[in-house]
Order: sequence, then structure tokens, then C-alpha cells
Amino acid sequence: MHDGKEREVRVSISGVEIAVERRGKGSPLLLLYGEEALELEAPAIEELAQRYELIIPSPPGFGTSERPDWITSPDDIAYLYLDLAERLRLNKVAVLAFSFGGWIAAEMATKDCSFIAKLVLVSPYGIKVGGPFDRDIQDIWLLHPDKVMGLKWFDKAKGRRDYASMPDDKLSIIARNNESFARFAWEPYMHNPKLKHRLARIKAPTLLVWGENDGIVTTDYGRAYQALIPGSRLAVIAEAGHYPHIEQPEAFMRQVRGFLG
Repeated sequence: MHDGKEREVRVSISGVEIAVERRGKGSPLLLLYGEEALELEAPAIEELAQRYELIIPSPPGFGTSERPDWITSPDDIAYLYLDLAERLRLNKVAVLAFSFGGWIAAEMATKDCSFIAKLVLVSPYGIKVGGPFDRDIQDIWLLHPDKVMGLKWFDKAKGRRDYASMPDDKLSIIARNNESFARFAWEPYMHNPKLKHRLARIKAPTLLVWGENDGIVTTDYGRAYQALIPGSRLAVIAEAGHYPHIEQPEAFMRQVRGFLG
């Protein structure tokens, strides 16, 4: 068992160096963070680290993980992460995944659910639920940053980040994460056209968590996602946007604890 101290290791999968953070002590829990990596500093995640050993890989191009040219989509990352789970001997573990990480986790679960005990998807992207000209997911690269902030957060004050006081190395990581997210999610925009037809393959018990005021992917999108995963459940958290685990951590943790047991 891991000693509980936070540490980062590097694992080579298919020739790709992946940074993997291990945090906490207890049964393993695979945590896939979102495009902004806000989960790495969220109090709710620190609470989870009191009960679980969190296994937190950085996707290719995020953090300090390598990004080879041949990895071009969340589908590719999913296969890489499945190999990582096998390498780390993860078996019947809980998986908790946020936003872009939720998309990756959904892709993984449609390919191989055997290592997943329970799956929690928080505001995931990944599917197209409307017609070709319907805006299922807001275009975060087209809109003004202030508009995007208002769509993401119920309380915008909780989403503000003090970039001026951040060290250069952290700013470089943020810029690298943003660039890689755009590369993986730009075309087709924020979805894999095949994923919604594969979600029925997910056999693990699944909980989806949504902020009631999410303006990036609305609760209608969440209900459509939930309807495609057999036996899944959707929990909607009031007074929260795209990051319910940050805006309403207590309500979020009640849902997660109740589901994971």
C-alpha cells in the first residue's frame, strides 16, 4: 500500500512518458482531471485523499506528460490509459473523472470496463446530442473569456485565478494544457461522433454529476448522456456551474460518498 505521501512517477506506455501523481492512502481510485486541472487543488479532492490512494495521470501534452504526434484524440488517450491501468495493476477500482477527463473515462469504459468497480463522470464532454447545427456545447474558443467565465461558474468569483502572482513554471503548464486541449477537442468540436453509439457498452455502475447552472454543457446534455448509459443515475447539484465539486463541495461529496460507499 502507498504510504500516503504525494509523489509523481513517470510511466512509459507505448513509448510515451506519462506523469502519474499518487496522493493519499487507501484503496486505489483513478482520477482523471479536466482540461483546466482545477481538481488538483480542489478541497473535495483533498478529502478523497483521506480515504483513497488517488492515481492521477496527466494526459499527453498536459502537465509534464509527453505528447507524440500520433496521439490526436481522447479515443487515443483512452487506449493509452487502459494500458496504463494494466501496467499499474488497477483492478476493480473506482474511477472519478471530470469534464475532458470524463470524456476520456467514457471512451475507456466503452472499450474495457473490467477494471472499473464504479464510474463517476462529472460534467463530461464527448457526445453530440442534437442536430448538425445545434450548439450542444458552447464554443469556448469563440466567445469572450468573460462570457465563458459566466457560463462555467454560478459564482464567477470562485473561478477567478490570479495569473499575475503565479510562478512561470505553473503558467507554462497552464498554457501547455490549453494548447493540448484545443488539439484534442477542436475537430470535431468536443465530441467523438461514435461515442454515443458505444455508451451502451458501459457495464459498470455509473453516476453522472452535473451543476444545475452549467452553461457549457447544460443539464439537458447531462440527461441525454445519462440516458445512453444503461442503469446510470444523474445527480444535479444546485447553485453550481461546470465545476460542482468546487462550487458546492459538500453537496458533491455527499453524492460521491453515497455512490462509492
